[in-house]
Amino acid sequence: MDFKLHSKFKPTGDQPKAIKFLCENLKNGIYEQILLGVTGSGKTFTIANVIEKLNRPALILAPNKTLAAQLYNEYKKFFPENAVEYFVSYYDYYQPEAYIPSTDTYIEKDSSINDEIDKLRHAATAALLNRRDVIIVASVSAIYGLGSKKAYKENSIPIDVSVGIKRSDFIKRLIDLRYERNNVVLERGKFKVKGEVIDVLPPYQETAYRFTFFDEDLESISEINAISCKKIKSVKRITIMPATHYLSVLDKEDIFNEIKDELKDRVNFFEKENKILEAQRIKQRTEYDMEMIKEIGYCKGIENYSRYLSGKNQGEAPDTLLEYFPKDFLLFIDESHITVPQIGGMYNGDHARKQVLIENGFRLPSAFDNRPLKKEEFFDRIGQVVYVSATPSDYELSHAKNEIVEQLIRPTGITEPKIIIKKTKNQVDDLLDEIQYEIKNKRRVLVTTLTKKMAEELTSYYLEYGLKVKYMHSEIDTIKRVEIIKGLRKKEFDVLIGINLLREGLDIPEVGLVAILEADKEGFLRSRRSLIQTMGRAARNVDGRCILYADIMTDSIKESVKEVERRRKYQEEYNTKNGIIPKNTINSEIDSLNGIIEQEDTKQEFNSIEEINSRIKKLEVRMKEFSKDLDFENAIKVRDEIKYLKNVLMELM
Repeated sequence: MDFKLHSKFKPTGDQPKAIKFLCENLKNGIYEQILLGVTGSGKTFTIANVIEKLNRPALILAPNKTLAAQLYNEYKKFFPENAVEYFVSYYDYYQPEAYIPSTDTYIEKDSSINDEIDKLRHAATAALLNRRDVIIVASVSAIYGLGSKKAYKENSIPIDVSVGIKRSDFIKRLIDLRYERNNVVLERGKFKVKGEVIDVLPPYQETAYRFTFFDEDLESISEINAISCKKIKSVKRITIMPATHYLSVLDKEDIFNEIKDELKDRVNFFEKENKILEAQRIKQRTEYDMEMIKEIGYCKGIENYSRYLSGKNQGEAPDTLLEYFPKDFLLFIDESHITVPQIGGMYNGDHARKQVLIENGFRLPSAFDNRPLKKEEFFDRIGQVVYVSATPSDYELSHAKNEIVEQLIRPTGITEPKIIIKKTKNQVDDLLDEIQYEIKNKRRVLVTTLTKKMAEELTSYYLEYGLKVKYMHSEIDTIKRVEIIKGLRKKEFDVLIGINLLREGLDIPEVGLVAILEADKEGFLRSRRSLIQTMGRAARNVDGRCILYADIMTDSIKESVKEVERRRKYQEEYNTKNGIIPKNTINSEIDSLNGIIEQEDTKQEFNSIEEINSRIKKLEVRMKEFSKDLDFENAIKVRDEIKYLKNVLMELM
């Protein structure tokens, strides 16, 4: 099926030029290029048009789960008829396995898996193996080992009613694919057997399949509601994908023999070094893991044996999500100035942690091969890439060379904010006057400082003057941050003070002023790139201004001001030429986008992610009870609330 873009809007401003430039370069085999687009210029819409025109599978890589969730929702709206999937880390909480030699402390791996995100990850890989019209929105989880694509594909069960499958063989195959039998409640990755009927709920979808047999022979396949078990439609043929990504196509005995050989070498090594405790530890732990794999096909930390399960050589790169894509896929790296360094930074941290575990007998050296990709391995595995950023870094600029297309025009006609530079003398009182002016005009203010102490003192000072001020710092969790931003938009308060106010992705049309204190203190938070990003927070309001308090015109200030003024001049000329009158954006999506939890049924407020997880667990128990009592109407209502809360978690994690 071809990609089909749904939108009531047509490309405007710089979008047609950017779409044409990107498409021509991609058709001509250009490997790397940059879409340099300002905040609010519709970069996502431009990329959607490129995907539709080239009709190639696409991977959209975002720097964090929140931005990935926003992009996922946008692309789903653009492509409702195509497969738009979401692939991020499925951990709500993750404590990696570690060992601290100085205190002889072993920290066992501890994690909490988000069932909804796990389902979406399975949906992503299943879609890639079954169709071409696929867009995957992912975080850097895409560079972590996933399990062999070959094993995942070869272990799938294609079933055609006309060909059939024996009932006993089908049950055995499901168990081999790590589906668990549960004859009470049908859950993801499980199957239920009742006489000649087998119900299966694959881990990648909401609906289940019912296989009806006559004795051993397959008679029919139906898609059914997973809770009520009511028939949705008849199915002639389907493919059941595995319940896990960690499977092997190799003979188990061969795998065990290879692990035993490595274990023998490692025990000998420790004994020669007179490390008897380490020798006993690695022998005991590895033999226990092998016993578990023999008995149930799985063990805790099975990913540490991924080299053997996937048939890889020592040091060979792991299979990742990238292996599931066809060779001609397109890669778009969103906020590339943040995301690209993440790709390069994951390997070293993982290697250092594993080194300690291996040296102390907690893991075999082959555990090194369960790892994220190195930066060069990542770029070796992709075809063509478009870096998307308002402030591309030196890496992107040097690699894309001159293949850069700018997208500076916003559909709203709003220009870059006016830049005002003031001396730092009396900056606090001067800013007080500016804040009062903005409040009088019903606009909000963002203030960014360099230190926590200054932010706290500034907040206290302005509160004494009767201003409605809040301070946002790093210790505030995600849900509270969202509540604070929501409060600012709803005029519960007027001024938000912080140190690094979410330079990327903070979209508040009500903000009329961004004030940058100590703008002349060179460093990461006052670099050219950071200043441009921070100034951009005022570019959603027609009256947007940015005041820099500085005594010295640093190179970063000169360069950032020059760039913002260049963009502003270009935008003003375009507006004049085309008779465009700038108008403020009305972004009513803050509640849904950021996951503010106000379900009409519950009106319940949550203060932390743990509280949402606790609520979900309680609801899941209730849903199962309703289902058991055949009260499907209430079961479906509870399921919908669970789904809502899981979507909130997906955006917040």
